Amino acid sequence: MTDAAWESLSNQAVAAAGLLYFLALLAHLVEWASLRKVPVAAGAVARDSVDIPGGVAVATGPEDAAVEGRVRRTALFGRLGYLITWMAVVVHLVALVARGMAADPNRVPWGNMYEFTLAGTFVVAALYVVLYRKLRLAWMAPIVLAFVLSVLMVAVIWLYSPVAPLTEALSSYWLVIHVVSAIVATGAFTLGGITSALYLVKARSLAKKGPQQAGYVARLPQPEALDRVSYRLHAFGFPVWTFAVLITGPIWAHQAWSSYWNWDPKEVWAFITWVVYAAYLHARTTAGWKGRNAAILALVGMATLWFNFIGINYFSSTSQHSYAGGAAQIEVVPQR
Repeated sequence: MTDAAWESLSNQAVAAAGLLYFLALLAHLVEWASLRKVPVAAGAVARDSVDIPGGVAVATGPEDAAVEGRVRRTALFGRLGYLITWMAVVVHLVALVARGMAADPNRVPWGNMYEFTLAGTFVVAALYVVLYRKLRLAWMAPIVLAFVLSVLMVAVIWLYSPVAPLTEALSSYWLVIHVVSAIVATGAFTLGGITSALYLVKARSLAKKGPQQAGYVARLPQPEALDRVSYRLHAFGFPVWTFAVLITGPIWAHQAWSSYWNWDPKEVWAFITWVVYAAYLHARTTAGWKGRNAAILALVGMATLWFNFIGINYFSSTSQHSYAGGAAQIEVVPQR
């Protein structure tokens, strides 16, 4: 295949992945709309609890049997949405690989903001489908899919740029290690931030309405479970971010600029993000700081993370990690 054919395949795969994410979102929205007709039984867990968010009462009479039948029919939409999401993730991966193959010479697919956004949204979706059953993340489906779909639309509409070769300073295997670890950590922190935001919503709803909740919030796990899932996601992402920011990043910077640390705005904000998440995990493990305060701190961390990802590229004129508004390659200016 020619480079132009690979680039065309990548663009088509991005469009196909977006369509599949949209269909998966529709399936989950139908699922959640149908669940509004099913009563929530506190403390009861359905046999299909992985596929059905929230608990439903076990059938003991004709009315309960009808409810259970409705739940099982609704579960089909949940399984369908999860299957389509898996398909979207596979097509998304094809888009990334084709993007790298379109360059001459072939390279890693993160030479600009468009490509980095493709990679970041892929990791968020991939982590979600991989952890779906382990952490029982059925309740997260609409939020994750809406987030991935929205960011992909932004990337295609405003950030797209043609394939181009990397500059010499970026042609380093340390860049590959650095960016892969940063993207993985970003995906984990994003899922953890979403969970923390839902924790605050659930806790506020319980404080106002007690057990008389309805709709999406009623199907969310209890705040304690959300808090636990958020902690596990952040505990996974933090050492990966540490590896990216404090180990591989400085090594690559030394290769590119002959200095391990240049006080570049992106480096500074990456370190600020590390400090916030370090404070989050330290407070939880030493001071038992859980619940609302921990959730707020996690959201502060996610805000610094995404400002570092987007804000620095658009608002800083001195950063050596410049994506030029997403339309060009990273500009690396060696310093001697």
